[in-house]
Amino acid sequence: MLKEQRNSFKGSIGFVLAAAGSAVGLGNIWRFPYLAAKDGGGVFLLFYLILALTFGFTLLTVEIAIGRKTKQSPLTAYSKIKKGWKPLGIIACLVPVIILPYYITIGGWVLKYFLVYLTGKGEAAAQETYFTDFIAQDTEPLVLMIIFFAAIFIIVLRGVNKGIEASSKIIMPLLILLVVGIAIYSITISHTDASGVTRTGLDGLKKYVIPDFSGMTVKSFFTVVIDATGQLFFSLSVAMGIMIAYGSYVSDEANLGKSINQIEIFDTVVAFLAGVMIIPALYTFMGPEGMSASGPSLMFVSLPKVFASMGMMGNIVGGMFFAMVLFAALTSAVSVLEAIVSSFMDEFKISRKKAAILEGILALVAGVVVCLGYNKLYFDIVLPNGSHAQILDIMDYISNYIFMPIVAIGTCILIGWVVGPKLIINEVQKNGEKMGRSQLFYVMIKYIAPIFLAFLFIKSVGIFSLL
Repeated sequence: MLKEQRNSFKGSIGFVLAAAGSAVGLGNIWRFPYLAAKDGGGVFLLFYLILALTFGFTLLTVEIAIGRKTKQSPLTAYSKIKKGWKPLGIIACLVPVIILPYYITIGGWVLKYFLVYLTGKGEAAAQETYFTDFIAQDTEPLVLMIIFFAAIFIIVLRGVNKGIEASSKIIMPLLILLVVGIAIYSITISHTDASGVTRTGLDGLKKYVIPDFSGMTVKSFFTVVIDATGQLFFSLSVAMGIMIAYGSYVSDEANLGKSINQIEIFDTVVAFLAGVMIIPALYTFMGPEGMSASGPSLMFVSLPKVFASMGMMGNIVGGMFFAMVLFAALTSAVSVLEAIVSSFMDEFKISRKKAAILEGILALVAGVVVCLGYNKLYFDIVLPNGSHAQILDIMDYISNYIFMPIVAIGTCILIGWVVGPKLIINEVQKNGEKMGRSQLFYVMIKYIAPIFLAFLFIKSVGIFSLL
């Protein structure tokens, strides 16, 4: 029965667009720009590019190859590679299960802002307390979260070809057009503030792309590296089971190495352009202090103020921006849901419909709890890394700083030392193609990646504070 249910992407373009759509999500549009701004712009960008071409390439290759070789989802794929490694698959499956409820909650927030700008009410969104007043409501965030989830549920329910592949071929080109258009506009703007100081988008672009190492300490160096590595997990959708699930739908005849390179390039370019869209505009209208905004406050508080400062163009640019973010959120949320649904199908031998309904119930219940975390269930605790948190932040911390590094480290040990890197290299080269960067892959998966990731994991969760 499962062989009939497990479809495959019709072509490599469909796979690349779907995988890139997974990677190009809120992680790129939301997290990447504010981390880049927080960590010195060009310095963060430099470290991220180095990590993307080494760690990112290694983890992306491993997960897609594991998926295609086993034709299994993350929950069951690891035990197919090596008997006794099912626990790693369970953790890999838990990551999207934890992420989905808060992801659809944020998706509801994006939908709200898109509708606000679509109806020409963007100035209201620029008010200081607009965002906090909205998320503190009992009903509207819940309704919008359910609407957003319904959209991704329908896409996943339609399957790989008619749902995921078909929607990606429509949404991704639109998303790219919007990203490029807004990025070009962002670097052409200028603004003179009340004190007579004129700043331009090009000035902000320089802040973003030119590394400035002045004042960097050992502690700030590791902060940038930890942030860039954590961003890498989100940007490339690695260590969360998604690429294993998508890899399981890739045909044996596809050129895997070429597709991996295309996904890597696609994601890195869009992540870079996301920064070009946001950082020059923030710098132009809000100065250096505007670049310190982080988390939800960047996208839902600071940017609406920037759009309001644009005058008549504000509603248009704001509407285009949140349309683009909505597209990105949809493609990523689809991949998160698909990783869970495919896992349930493979593990419990149930149909796609039953698996989607089962996870739908779990995600919506947890999503309600996340929404209520900003009103009826609100509390404030301090996490081991020193940051203040409530429900959404706790879920993000567990998935991003604990489970995802564990999955990445476990995968490196499994492939690097238990079954050997040759297993993955042979899968990539099974049709006679040469695997680019194969020597780099061998050294990374066996030595550098597990040690480096283990050190960053220990550092990021606050187990020791030597630095």
